[in-house]
Amino acid sequence: MTKSILLVGVGGQGTILISKILTVGLTRMGYQVKMSEIHGMSQRGGSVSTQIKYGDDVYAPNIGLAEADMVISFEKSEALRALPYLKKGGTLITDEREIYPMPVLSGEQSYPHDAIETLKQRVDNVIVIRAAETAEKLGSIKAQNIVLLGALVKAMGLDGVDWKALVSAMVPPKAVEMNLAAYDAGYNME
Repeated sequence: MTKSILLVGVGGQGTILISKILTVGLTRMGYQVKMSEIHGMSQRGGSVSTQIKYGDDVYAPNIGLAEADMVISFEKSEALRALPYLKKGGTLITDEREIYPMPVLSGEQSYPHDAIETLKQRVDNVIVIRAAETAEKLGSIKAQNIVLLGALVKAMGLDGVDWKALVSAMVPPKAVEMNLAAYDAGYNME
């Protein structure tokens, strides 16, 4: 059986790093894993998404509409944008953070401040966490991705590998301690 994880965010939030950690961890758990990255103007705060499929036989990473078992969103309006990809009965984890894209900043569009309420109306399994806020309290908003990783591992029951060892190996040495605290915070967040 194949499972699918769609990660969505804005450039610079660490979407690619968390995807690489997940890919290595899932491989160590004995799964076949395929990953695909989409960088949409990521250097300028544009959307970034990563698709991961894992299971016994995985042939391609692409996730079609209504196929994702899990959507992880680094920003709540990105969660709305990714909603069509979540399968019925799937789980959505989102940070409550708001990042305004250029069309909002220029006044061309309005920001969906009610995104969380909309998500909860449309999805049975929505987990809203304060990943960016928690990471900032730990020392750097850059650890937001690792807070989300901890929440994802717990939500999907992926305890078959030492995720903290993977985090330690894949973040800069000076940031290891903070990122381990971020992982624990995400894993233990209610």
